[in-house]
Amino acid sequence: NYSIVGSYPHDIQSFTEGLYIDNGQIFESTGSPEELTYTLSHLGPVDTTTGKIIPKAAIDRNKYFGEGIAKLDGKIFQLTYKAQKCFVYDAKTYKQIAEYPYANAEGWGMTHDSTNLIMSDGTSKLTYFSPKDFSKVKEINVRENGYAIDKINELGYVGGYIYANIWTTNQIVKIDANTGNVVAKVDMGPLFVEAQKLNPGLMEMNGIAYNAARGEFLITGKLWPKIYRIKFVRKSTANMDAT
Repeated sequence: NYSIVGSYPHDIQSFTEGLYIDNGQIFESTGSPEELTYTLSHLGPVDTTTGKIIPKAAIDRNKYFGEGIAKLDGKIFQLTYKAQKCFVYDAKTYKQIAEYPYANAEGWGMTHDSTNLIMSDGTSKLTYFSPKDFSKVKEINVRENGYAIDKINELGYVGGYIYANIWTTNQIVKIDANTGNVVAKVDMGPLFVEAQKLNPGLMEMNGIAYNAARGEFLITGKLWPKIYRIKFVRKSTANMDAT
């Protein structure tokens, strides 16, 4: 289960694709669907008083669709949806310093385990990449009770587990990073309903980040009006505790 401990405002024009926290600062990346002409594929820190991104880097929405981001080894990595490219920026200057191809048909969410980047691509597969040159390290297949779990979207890594949104649902699953097995899951439908009351035009839940200093997760979604501060509560049949 989960409890809401607070929230921050979130820009309802932000089509959230990636979320992480660095030194207490929230960073977000967004995508830009053709039908939502006001959206941008950009990234940067989030102003927690307004919920708006302070744009630090952007890609041409006519060519690319921005997806998940992660910071590792002084660099910010940004996936693209179908272009099979990862853009890399210097984390201090935000200048693009590299561009790497990958074989996965699509790029979705991204996080890291302090050694390698971890990417989802909409299937049941998670791919690990080296931050040095974005070369493929390994793959793991995500299973729940022996069955593949696909549509894995935005990711967050905490203490040997990967927390993941499942696209088009309000579910978050907790994945053992060593085995790929789903060890717990939570349905956050009530949170979606609450957010929808504030912005009826919102879309699916997408965006997970862990604030280690507070021991809480940040949860949001595409065009959501808030970033929710969440604590997962241990149940007798499932442990969603981050520790």
